[in-house]
Amino acid sequence: MRISSFATCLNVKDVRASVEFMMEHFGFVEDLIFDGFTALIHPVTRQKLIYHEIGLDVLPDYIKYTNAKGIILTFIVDNIEEVANILNDKGVIFTTPLRTEDWGEKLLLFKDPNGIIIEIAEWDRQTDLQNLTIN
Repeated sequence: MRISSFATCLNVKDVRASVEFMMEHFGFVEDLIFDGFTALIHPVTRQKLIYHEIGLDVLPDYIKYTNAKGIILTFIVDNIEEVANILNDKGVIFTTPLRTEDWGEKLLLFKDPNGIIIEIAEWDRQTDLQNLTIN
């Protein structure tokens, strides 16, 4: 199998709200728009993010009416303090304020307008390796 690309698809109640949030705060651009879904692409990472409207006919019954749950979109950055300040200045409410884990990872979490959890993380690879314990 040769994978040419990868996309994350999420079911949400208000596609437009999530799309605008991701374009405003993370620089995604619209790649494909059709009735009930919008595909975004990030111009730098080329990561694809697709939002399906809950109840969309093409969705299988077992997920058709389910809002994305248990999903965390994680964006790895090199400047988390700067990103935190920008998001804070734009009025984004953090559900987990900026913190540093014992193994060196810095992170913060918040939700988009549809309740999708978004994590911003900065990884300190040197600290990560020094503190890695395998049980």
